[in-house]
Amino acid sequence: MKKFLWIAGVAMAALLVLAILFFWVVTPHRGDRQQIGAVSTNFRWVGPNDKVIVERFDDPKIPAISCYAASAQTGGLAGGAGLATNPSQFSLNCIAHGPVVLPSDLPRQEQIGAISASLFFKHFVLTRILDSRHDTVIYVLTSTKVLKGSPANAISAVAASPPAAGG
Repeated sequence: MKKFLWIAGVAMAALLVLAILFFWVVTPHRGDRQQIGAVSTNFRWVGPNDKVIVERFDDPKIPAISCYAASAQTGGLAGGAGLATNPSQFSLNCIAHGPVVLPSDLPRQEQIGAISASLFFKHFVLTRILDSRHDTVIYVLTSTKVLKGSPANAISAVAASPPAAGG
């Protein structure tokens, strides 16, 4: 009986390791992202405070555009250990810090970054969408879960330079 329990324990540990590796692989890790700052929003007696985190995403294919996302981060013991699920509360603002020239091979829609909002299942995903008729780049930040998505979203748009005549 002890041998069976030991084998069952090892099997469960192996399954847990495989699940962690699987979700780490399927977690979006695209784009250059940097935390810019944080603002404490709720004091916690134990563990870190709840915060709003501000991060910058630089578009990997349009270097003149950066997006700034602010998202709620749960503190406390679970948040400090990375086990809490953050609420789907976020905002987005994208800016041009130079001439915006769209590459000719830019996909009409592409995921360019993500923020992990829980240990495995929930992410905030940043997607770029082109409105080529009006030379505009639209960025949408959405909340997603592996099993069930969320309607929470934020949007920002940046005007691009029209294509050169004859080009």
